[in-house]
Amino acid sequence: MKLDRLFGLLLVLWLPAALWAQRTISGTVTDAQTGEPLIGANILVVGFDKGTVTDLDGRYELEVPEGATTLRFSYTGYQPQEVNIDGRSVIDVALQEGELLSEVVVIGYGKVKREDATGSVQSVSAKDFNRGAITGPQELLAGKVAGVQVVTDPSPGGGAVIRIRGGSSLSASNDPLIVVDGVPVDNGGIAGERNILNFLNPNDIESFTVLKDASATAIYGSRASNGVILITTKKGSLGKKLSVQYNGNFSISSPIATVDVLDAAEYRALIESRYPEGHPARDLLGDANTDWQDVIYDPATG
Repeated sequence: MKLDRLFGLLLVLWLPAALWAQRTISGTVTDAQTGEPLIGANILVVGFDKGTVTDLDGRYELEVPEGATTLRFSYTGYQPQEVNIDGRSVIDVALQEGELLSEVVVIGYGKVKREDATGSVQSVSAKDFNRGAITGPQELLAGKVAGVQVVTDPSPGGGAVIRIRGGSSLSASNDPLIVVDGVPVDNGGIAGERNILNFLNPNDIESFTVLKDASATAIYGSRASNGVILITTKKGSLGKKLSVQYNGNFSISSPIATVDVLDAAEYRALIESRYPEGHPARDLLGDANTDWQDVIYDPATG
C-alpha cells in the first residue's frame, strides 16, 4: 500500500516536468510580397521527427520537444527558411518566392515572370547550357528542353535539324522559326540545308526560350506553326565591372581502325602469281608503295 502511494506521488511530481519539456509554438506563414497566407506550408523541427502544416488561414501550431532550437519552413515554389526558436512561443514567417517562379522569361512580345506565363514556355539560361566542345549555338540547347530534338551535321559548318514536338508536314519545312533579339531569321525553307545559326557566337548567347503552343502562332503568324526559338544575346550593363572570360579547347580526331589491305609488295606478288611472264598486267605494276589510308586519314586537329 505504501509502495502504491509512493509511486503515485512520484507520478504527480514527474508529470509537470514532462509537460514542461514540450512547449507549443504557433504562428502564421505568408507570402513575403503579397502577405497572403500560404496554405499547406510545411513546418519541421530540425533534428526531430516532428512537424505540421499550415491551415486555410496559413496558421500552424506545433508541439516542440525539449532541446529543439530551429524550425524549418518550406512551401512549393518558395525558398525554404530556417528560424531559431530562441524561447519564443509565436513565430511568424514570410517566405520569398523561389528562383523558378521569379525568373523572367521572354515570350515574344515582352517579358513576364514564369509564374505569369500562360502558354508553353521553356527557358534555358547560360548556367544550364551544355558544356564542352561546342561547334554551334544549337548544341547548347540539345537535350535541355522536352520535345525539342537537335541533330547536327558533324562536318564543318554543317546544317542543323531542329524539331519541336516532331514534324508536321511531309513536303513543307518543319523547321521552327528562330528569332534573335526580336528579329526573325530566315531558315531557308529546307530542313538541314545549312546551319542558320553559324553567324552567332555560342558565347554571346544569354538564353534560349522555346514557344511550343498556339500562343507562338498568335504572335508570329503562320511562320510559327512549327514552334519558335527565341535567342537573347548578352548585352553590356551599367554599374558592373569589366570582366574577361576565356574558353579554349583542342581536339585530335583519328580513325579507330583501318581496312586491312595488301601493301604494294604483296599486291605485286599476287599479280605475278596470277599472270605469266610477259603479260601486260605485269607492266602496269610500277614501283609505287603509297599507303593511301594513312594519307587520307591523317589525324585532324582543331
